[in-house]
Amino acid sequence: MPITSSAKKALRASKKKRVFNVRRKGAAEKELKAFRKLVAAKDKSGAEKNLPGLYQALDKAVKTNFLKPNAASRLKSRAAAALKKLA
Repeated sequence: MPITSSAKKALRASKKKRVFNVRRKGAAEKELKAFRKLVAAKDKSGAEKNLPGLYQALDKAVKTNFLKPNAASRLKSRAAAALKKLA
């Protein structure tokens, strides 16, 4: 447990940040999982509708520094390629 007041404050801050990070991670993973499920089922129209939501979740994860920009870019690129492959 923290002893100094600054360490106590840092613990409080990290607990607050954790809530936001868990929420961001969950949103991104949920969208990615849903998209991959649609691609596996070869549901092109459903995947096309899901793609903007996936992009939004990944962009928000980058904006809050949860994901690195290149990692999100890579995921978006692979999602678009998977969708194109369905055609």
